[in-house]
Amino acid sequence: MNHIKRTIAAENHPRLNFRRTPGLVVYLTCGDPDLTTTREIILAAIKAGADVIELGVPFSDPVADGPVIQRASERALKNGTSLQDVLKLAQEIRGQSDAGLIIFSYFNPILRMGMERFCAAAAEAGADGVLITDMVVEEAGEYRRCMDSHGLAPIFLAAPTSTDQRLRSIAQASRGFIYAVSRTGITGQQKQLAGDARELVQRIRKYTKLPVAVGFGISNPEQFRQVGEFADAAVIGSAIVHTIEQNPGRGPQAVAELIGSLRKGGSKAANSPR
Repeated sequence: MNHIKRTIAAENHPRLNFRRTPGLVVYLTCGDPDLTTTREIILAAIKAGADVIELGVPFSDPVADGPVIQRASERALKNGTSLQDVLKLAQEIRGQSDAGLIIFSYFNPILRMGMERFCAAAAEAGADGVLITDMVVEEAGEYRRCMDSHGLAPIFLAAPTSTDQRLRSIAQASRGFIYAVSRTGITGQQKQLAGDARELVQRIRKYTKLPVAVGFGISNPEQFRQVGEFADAAVIGSAIVHTIEQNPGRGPQAVAELIGSLRKGGSKAANSPR
């Protein structure tokens, strides 16, 4: 199934399409080290080659995240960063860029704000979609209806352990793209790309024409290139957050350099057959 067909299938959310191979989705924890710096890092990331930005809402108990993102959440929460702050940041970014914007959160902050209020605010801020890490597709009826009424793309996680029936449900419920988790467990950098990722993408392809982005642990140009051989995009999270943590005072430049190295390494996959 070629990239053009998948792009057409996702035309209702054009900013979430990947017009180059591999596409690049960048995750950041908003408010780490502070909101002003986060905005500068996001704009630098987009300029360097990020197609979609995941705006991470800091959470006190990020059970699916590894220690790097956990520390970032702790720092952001100490700064008082809230869901409302993230939505305001999305609006500021949208005023300066047409890159795809995803609100990335656990369900609890959204539940506290109220589903309808949140969806309305996210749409008004210019967000394209939402990924709730602990929202399972089987319990997402109200959420999907609210998202649809506000023109937002609900994005769901598909894991190597997902049954075919569940992958079918995820494919039917998703809009924009599907996030394929490359391995089980918490997110974090890894030395080798799990072999499950390629097989999972092939299984997902049976049920959808939407683009598929692979994430959890991708951290270097070689892994980025490998993902480009069989998926539409790679999601880079812990490596970005770690780079910010290790480069105080020069986060935008350091993240841009990392993305530049990924783009250079991934260019070899651009004409690879699918």
